[in-house]
Amino acid sequence: MLVKDLMSSPVFSLKENDSLHSARSLMDLQRIRHIPIVTVDNTFTGLITHRDILSATISKLAELDPETQKEIDSGIPIREIMRTDIATVEEETPLKDAAQILLNHKYGCLPVIHEGELSGIVTEADFLRLTINLMDALNESQ
Repeated sequence: MLVKDLMSSPVFSLKENDSLHSARSLMDLQRIRHIPIVTVDNTFTGLITHRDILSATISKLAELDPETQKEIDSGIPIREIMRTDIATVEEETPLKDAAQILLNHKYGCLPVIHEGELSGIVTEADFLRLTINLMDALNESQ
């Protein structure tokens, strides 16, 4: 099996100039934890994670009201907090290799690149679903 057989595609992405508020809203609406960042021609440039957003958020102890937090988030471009040193994989990468990268580096996802452009994303959750399906198939064959 190859990465292209398991990856999610199309993938929700944002641009470097989009705001922290846009990233937080997209994560909440789509129930995702990773957002690839791309250029206007869909070239992958970085990643923002739920953990990155939490790190950039003013502590709940500051007792900011949601509207003030939204105003602050709206003024912070993603490029200021996104990660750019992200490992990627190609669509033709064997799934085992991708799984080993996730496990060995403790990554939550791997953006998938095809001909220089973002084509999908493969996450820990994708591998958990695959594992459950394989266990179900194994149980049915016994």
